[in-house]
Amino acid sequence: MAKKGDVHIVRKSDSSRWQVKQSGDVQSSYRTQQAAIARGKGIARDDKVDVVVHGREGKIRSKDSYGNESPVRDTEH
Repeated sequence: MAKKGDVHIVRKSDSSRWQVKQSGDVQSSYRTQQAAIARGKGIARDDKVDVVVHGREGKIRSKDSYGNESPVRDTEH
């Protein structure tokens, strides 16, 4: 089985909705970024990958690892 890609939380380009994407595919869409982040973290925990949160302008706001990163390096959770 191929490793699943990181989970990205991005704002839909022509909308105010937030999307949860993994490996380029939209997994779900939410009205608030907070709801999208909560869902994205759940997927990332299950798949042991990173969750990358993008801001309104598309820049990376935060990145959190749920994979095999050591607790010393992963200070976000």
